[in-house]
Amino acid sequence: MEEVKDTLRASVRIGYDGRVHKIFRGPKAEERFANEVKVLRYLEEAGCTFVPRLLETDPAHLKMITTSCGNRVDHLDEERMKEIYAELEPYGVRHDDAEMRNVTYRQSDGRFCLIDFEFATILPGFEQKDDGPPTQSLDDGTPAVVRVDRSRQGAGQQ
Repeated sequence: MEEVKDTLRASVRIGYDGRVHKIFRGPKAEERFANEVKVLRYLEEAGCTFVPRLLETDPAHLKMITTSCGNRVDHLDEERMKEIYAELEPYGVRHDDAEMRNVTYRQSDGRFCLIDFEFATILPGFEQKDDGPPTQSLDDGTPAVVRVDRSRQGAGQQ
């Protein structure tokens, strides 16, 4: 396995099969693990294609395995980076760690992707339906239709 990150908060390695192995550690590791798992599951249900897919979790060891979302990005215009992070909001998520280190580039479809959701927030008013994607409620409790512009998301996913 190739070591990608080894800090006080997490160890991240990429297996020879391309899967990403992340082990949480340090302050609030259990809370960060639980939050990232919850957000990734939520985004998958919402149909978000530019984030990793959760493949396995091991709560006892605070470990998760995800798909790879491409290679890290070293240079990106500040405005474009803001646009990429803003694309999460129609899905009901704010990243809360909107830094260059959490942007990747997936060559298979030319798509910028986002990783590292341990500090992300599911926005108020969005709820998960058992029989469909997340919806947003209006102030009176009536479900609102959430429209997602998929034209900039690319065709494939990993």
